[in-house]
Amino acid sequence: MIDVTTTRKIALDTHLPLLIFVLLISVALLSGLLAGYAMAARQRRSWLHILSYALAIAITIYAVVSLDYPRSGLIRLDAADRAMLQLRDSIH
Repeated sequence: MIDVTTTRKIALDTHLPLLIFVLLISVALLSGLLAGYAMAARQRRSWLHILSYALAIAITIYAVVSLDYPRSGLIRLDAADRAMLQLRDSIH
C-alpha cells in the first residue's frame, strides 16, 4: 500500500517540462502567423476560419494544461480521490 501511495504522489507531482509548453505555444504562434500570411492575400476575412482556428488552438492548449494539472480545470480526478478516501476509511 505504501508503494501505491508513493507512486501516486510522484505521478501527481511530476509535470511536463517547460520546453513542452514553450514548443506548444511556439507552434501555435507560428501556425497563426502562417495562416494570417495566407489570409492576407484575400480581400475579405473569413471569420469562421479565424474563430475555428482560435478555438482549436485554445482547446488544445487548455487540454494539455488541464491534463498536466488534474486537480484543477475541467478534467478532474475526483473518482480517483474518492477511491483513495474510501480505501483509507476502510483501513481505519
